[in-house]
Amino acid sequence: MSDDVSPLAREGLTSKLNSRPDSADFAMAAKPQNSPWQRELLELFLRNQLKLAVVMPALAMFLAFTVAPWCGWNVVLPWLLGTVGTSLIQIYLCWYYFKSKPLHGSGMHGVFGDWLGMATATEFMQGLFWVLPLFLFTPEGVHQHGTFLIATVLAVAALRFLIANNFMPVLVAGTGIIVLGAALRCFVEFDVFNSTVGCILVFLEVLFLLVARRLQDTARDMLLFRAQKDALIEELRAARDLAEKERGKAESASQAKTVFLANMSHELRTPLNAILGFSEILHTEMFGPIKNDTYKDYAADINSSGRYLLGLINDILDISRIEAGRREIMDTVITISKPLEDAMAFAAPVAAEKKVSVTLSIDPELPRLRGDSRSIQQVAINLLTNAVKFTPEGGQIEIGAKRVSNGALQIFVKDNGPGIPPQELKSVLMSFTRGRRSTDKAIDGVGLGLAIVKGIMELHEGTIEIESMVGLGTNILCTFPAKRVLSGPMSELESGAAISSESQKRLLKLTG
Repeated sequence: MSDDVSPLAREGLTSKLNSRPDSADFAMAAKPQNSPWQRELLELFLRNQLKLAVVMPALAMFLAFTVAPWCGWNVVLPWLLGTVGTSLIQIYLCWYYFKSKPLHGSGMHGVFGDWLGMATATEFMQGLFWVLPLFLFTPEGVHQHGTFLIATVLAVAALRFLIANNFMPVLVAGTGIIVLGAALRCFVEFDVFNSTVGCILVFLEVLFLLVARRLQDTARDMLLFRAQKDALIEELRAARDLAEKERGKAESASQAKTVFLANMSHELRTPLNAILGFSEILHTEMFGPIKNDTYKDYAADINSSGRYLLGLINDILDISRIEAGRREIMDTVITISKPLEDAMAFAAPVAAEKKVSVTLSIDPELPRLRGDSRSIQQVAINLLTNAVKFTPEGGQIEIGAKRVSNGALQIFVKDNGPGIPPQELKSVLMSFTRGRRSTDKAIDGVGLGLAIVKGIMELHEGTIEIESMVGLGTNILCTFPAKRVLSGPMSELESGAAISSESQKRLLKLTG
């Protein structure tokens, strides 16, 4: 059978795909109007006929030359011509069927009946011709010849059984007439031995037909299962193609969004810088005192809100560049304590206002790191400001760095805040996603801080991991791979004056 999609699947005549076929399904499939599997069984029979096309004529010629000495060609030749002619008609029908494919279009069921009738009729005619030697070629009183003929005819019946075992109508028409003819020839002798042999032949024919019925049922079940498999494969292919198409649309939409955000961020920063500059001038009374203090306070509020908006725009621009693959890092050798101290200085006013204690925990012997100084500082600032934002008044935060067992270097920020629920641990790393607590408590932010940290760590071939328990706090770990950690002489070489060319720097990066 072909590995391509079967006709059963193409015509949509299979059982439900989400359940395995049961007896009820097969009972429905057995009806002519719902059973294209019968066509496949017919095609299997016709294909077997073509494969063994020369066998039946060869057997007929063998029998003819064997019995001609005692029967004469005047008796044998008409039988030989009729038998070979019937075989040739069968072979022609098989060839014509596969050439014209009459059952592969509309109106299949009506045409199927015609082909079934032709196949059954030619098989019956061939069986009838093979029965005739039992009555025409048996000399009077020569029992050995009769035994030889019965054995030959039964061998032909066995061969027809092998060819048509999956297709009951043709099998009954062919082997039925042959075996019944052999049994009748035995009964004609009117003795106990031959009558017993005749009864045995009838019994074996019934037994073989029962076995053939089981084989047909098995073949039918295999065809139906294969049809289900092929239909499911087609459905999966369609779903895959649809998913690919939708993914392409999503990627295009994401790219358009990224370009839009990047362009809008640039467009917004220009007027915003003017607002910040003029509000700063008014607040500091650069061109003279402002008599009304309310105006001065308003100018301070404008400046504060503008700086907050500028921070959001910068975050949007950063995440847009990261998602578009346009954010680049400039590798330099840095001491990890510097960005952590800068982050503490940046977050100090808000931490002091909330009376949150921030401590620095760092080993002074830590090796230096190869990375983008500004980006690593942004990582530390985002992690620390996030921790301060969610830690309740009087809480404690620890920021630091350490070397882990595999040689990597890790920045951590640990707080004793409310923690993050397990179901939100993955989503908080996505762009524009905020946890339930930040929404319920109306905490400032648009959900970009951790997404930017994740993007920067990926640019450094590192990872970000969140350890959190509700009510106990959160520990965020940012790990830089060991190949970015500079230990021993390599650190001194890369940061020293010995490096005089860009090629030397690249070589050190590769070996570092």
